[in-house]
Amino acid sequence: MDLGIKGKVALVTGGSRGLGRACALALAQEGANVAICARGEERLGQTTKELQKLTTKAKGYTSDVSSPEAPAKLVEQVEHDFGQVDILVNNVGGSLGTRDLLASSEEDFAKVMDANLWSALRLMKLVVPKMQARKWGRVINVASIYGREHGGPSAPYMTAKASMIAATKHLALSVTKDGVTANSVAPGSIIFPGGGWERFVQNSPKAVVDEFIARNLPMGKFGWPEPIGATVAFLASKQADLITGVCINVDGGQSHNLY
Repeated sequence: MDLGIKGKVALVTGGSRGLGRACALALAQEGANVAICARGEERLGQTTKELQKLTTKAKGYTSDVSSPEAPAKLVEQVEHDFGQVDILVNNVGGSLGTRDLLASSEEDFAKVMDANLWSALRLMKLVVPKMQARKWGRVINVASIYGREHGGPSAPYMTAKASMIAATKHLALSVTKDGVTANSVAPGSIIFPGGGWERFVQNSPKAVVDEFIARNLPMGKFGWPEPIGATVAFLASKQADLITGVCINVDGGQSHNLY
């Protein structure tokens, strides 16, 4: 299937590793020109080199988009180097070590919201009006199954991801007449080098890990990043014109919600 995005400009936040890297690689394999950002320069450089082997143009930018001023600077740099953004993938996030509601301070909530929600909102406000003007654009926000149902130890994380899904739905209905779609992807427990689930496996007794898998993962194993990337690439495509405002679970059956 030709996804029809060759030559489109894609921006993937947190694109140097894990889910973001998988999204960036999937888009590059379809011929999109891909800009990624991350805080760590070493992994950023490694992934950028991978992308440059797959597509005409790819570049990495060192940026912490949870900082209020960073998104505008990032978009300015990307537009200078690539032109206007056609595909925005907001992937930056994480629970940042936070716990339940009573144990989490207002500062805990603020830092998780900055990373997961406010960075995405700022980027959407910067690039979506230009997509509307061109009558085509794609926004894909990487949420979590724990934005749709209870799970995990972090109340701030659940709150941020639920808010992301709601904001994406609202945006989608606001801009669909302009040829712009907006969707969320909700991964389950995905393991990758340097990620939280890898740390869980490495730092927990085998019996604890086995019990978690038996109780939560119907496939009998953790998920992996490539299906997330493939889903994002499809949602970014011209073949997905009629899909907007949805949140798609990519979780191997892990979640319990019916919709």
